[in-house]
Amino acid sequence: MSAERGAARNTLDAYRRDLADYAAFLAGPDADQAGSVKRPIEAADSDVLDYSAELGRRGLSSATQARRLSALKQFHRFALTEGWRADDPTAKLDPPKRGRPLPKVLDVDQVAQLLQAAAGKQDAAGVRTACLLEMLYAAGLRVSELVTLPVSSLPRPGERTLRIKGKGGRERLAPLGAPALAALEAYLSVRTHFLPESGPVRERAERYVFSSTGKEGHLTRRRCAQILEECARAAGLDPALVSPHVLRHAFATHLLDGGADLRSVQKLLGHADIATTQIYTHVAGDRLRDLVNSKHPLRRK
Repeated sequence: MSAERGAARNTLDAYRRDLADYAAFLAGPDADQAGSVKRPIEAADSDVLDYSAELGRRGLSSATQARRLSALKQFHRFALTEGWRADDPTAKLDPPKRGRPLPKVLDVDQVAQLLQAAAGKQDAAGVRTACLLEMLYAAGLRVSELVTLPVSSLPRPGERTLRIKGKGGRERLAPLGAPALAALEAYLSVRTHFLPESGPVRERAERYVFSSTGKEGHLTRRRCAQILEECARAAGLDPALVSPHVLRHAFATHLLDGGADLRSVQKLLGHADIATTQIYTHVAGDRLRDLVNSKHPLRRK
């Protein structure tokens, strides 16, 4: 997956955990007894069906079950292709039916409240918070793309776009508006406040826009989410409604509400398949209602 699909580290970690759970299930309660362990490569059709039923008994959501079974399918398909075995025990396995939930979205006024609350703090942490919000909402970045954004991806003098390397190693350009550029410039002027004093961590941290004294050298996804929760409270919003990904959803939905075409939004989000982007057409309700009210012949009458 890493070599052929360019899968991200988070994706690889998720598949590793899923396959480890599958292996533990096949090993069974007698895993410590020599010769009693069945390896995943030896699984029969019945073993795969039993594991699928076990996931249901655990009460896992249909989305989680589907993801784990997808890991199994890809593993056994790879084993078949490599000639490790002559059949695929997952060939007849049907994933659980699942509906795709509509994304949570903030309206324009709520986003404005968040930005105003962030702008109210003039210390280094406040300037960083304002920049995080502007970058998430103005460019529609994934939180992993934001926190690991390298300094080399920043706009060059006279430019207004970020160079983003997203899922699967796909690259895209993310245009920034004037408010986001101003917030970025203000943050860069105080960025040294978040750099470690010295040592290898300092060298690592200097590569990232959102530097941190942590061992990774950059702001973590969890810390970014916490910062947004704190900002939501300051803005008088329910913290449960605010997250980095919610701002990405807001970016896409507000673009569609404003008249952007779906293909352009797909490119801005970095989606490989436009079907992924189409979910936002279900939440752009105001624009669709206005369209029916203004264009449908019976409504005009």
